[in-house]
Amino acid sequence: MIYILNLIDTLFYAFSLAILIRVILSWVRFDPYHPVSVLIHQVTEPVLAPIRRFLPSTGMIDFSPLIALVLIQVVQVVLSRLLLSLY
Repeated sequence: MIYILNLIDTLFYAFSLAILIRVILSWVRFDPYHPVSVLIHQVTEPVLAPIRRFLPSTGMIDFSPLIALVLIQVVQVVLSRLLLSLY
């Protein structure tokens, strides 16, 4: 059981880290065609795009990564508690 919880925590942490890397890459001049940039974009865009559609336009500031990080934390806690209640 603990292995499953550790795996879930690791996956959620890695995805949160990918979102943070994407935010940092958007602040600095980094080649958008670099394989790392492409990979981060491909991994995070399926989560960020739907959030971006529901948020009102705020100009140049994109709040979708912040909303995604909060949602990831909520899902992680709920999933962990649900798994712990099963055992």
